[in-house]
Formats: sequence, C-alpha cells, structure tokens
Amino acid sequence: MRITKYTHACVRLEHDGRVLVVDPGTWSEPAALTGADAVLVTHEHADHIDVLRLAGLGVPVYAPAEANIPRLEVMGVSSGVEFTAAGFRVRAVGGRHAFIYGGQPDCANLGYIIDEAMYHPGDSLHVPEQPIETLLVPVQGSWMRTAEAIDFVRAIEPQRAFAIHDAQINDRGLSGVNGWLAEETNSGYRYLRPGESV
Repeated sequence: MRITKYTHACVRLEHDGRVLVVDPGTWSEPAALTGADAVLVTHEHADHIDVLRLAGLGVPVYAPAEANIPRLEVMGVSSGVEFTAAGFRVRAVGGRHAFIYGGQPDCANLGYIIDEAMYHPGDSLHVPEQPIETLLVPVQGSWMRTAEAIDFVRAIEPQRAFAIHDAQINDRGLSGVNGWLAEETNSGYRYLRPGESV
C-alpha cells in the first residue's frame, strides 16, 4: 500500500490501482483527490472536509452518520461498522471528537482502521482494541498536547507512525514535536512532508 501525506490531516492510499483518500479538508491540495475512488471523512470540521470539492467529485463519501454536513450526500457510518471503500476494508472506531475546552466541540468523530493495518483517528486519541501496524498520529491541535500524542503512540505500539494534523504549527515547533515523538516512542516515527509517500 502506498501512503501519501498531504497538508494537515489528508492522506491518500493507493493499492492495485485503487485510490482511497482520508480527510481531504480545505487546507489539503486538490491533487490528493485526483483519481479517487472513495473518500473517508472522520468528522465535519473544514480542516478535514472540503464540502464543495467533494460535492463535484462523484465518488462515495463515507462520514459519521451523526455528522452535520450540508450540501453533500454521504454514506453514514457508525462506530463498529465494517465496510469496503474503494476495495479497501474499513472498520470505523471511536465516536467523538476530543474536547478542546469546556466540553467543546462535541461532534461525531470516527477513526478508520484500513485493511486491518493502518489507523487514521481524525481528531481523537481513541485507542482501538486490535494491533495497529501503521498509525497516523495527530501531532498538534487546540485539543491536545505533545505529551498526549506521545502517550497515544505508546498505547497503540504501532510498527510505524507518521504525523498528521500538523498545519497549524511552524517549522520550529514541528521540529520539537518530531524530536519528542522520535525519542519517546518505539514506533519508527517519521515525519512526511506534504506530497511525500512511503
């Protein structure tokens, strides 16, 4: 499976000519969606979904059944549900967005385990029960601290981890976060710049 990181939380997965894109938000590059067969959306915030871009795409878009996404027809998904999107096996986990302050925001947020190997949690630090080979770890947000990202990686113990949710942090801050995650986790942590693939 080829994984390409785009700006912020957007990730493109390619395997055997099939393309699945996760969280193509308003900050991600339009090229992430070129040739996409399906899209997974973890939650309704604009940094994870660009409604106008997706409305004209003409492919299935899967999102939490509880999400409030006007002007876009989505296939509603609930936690625990397993389905196939673009030929990839997907299991939805979790259920709620992490709190920022005072219990806000409180919206649906699903993480997706793809082909029983890769996990994109969206804006959540939900730890799934099954082993995870590749973790996409949020590294910055108004709803988290670096210590929480480290604890999240340690709790999951993936074979490899790559940063997502990083567009609001400058290069100096990103260097610090990357250093902490590489030093404090035993996960083969690596930062992928937008457009870089593994």
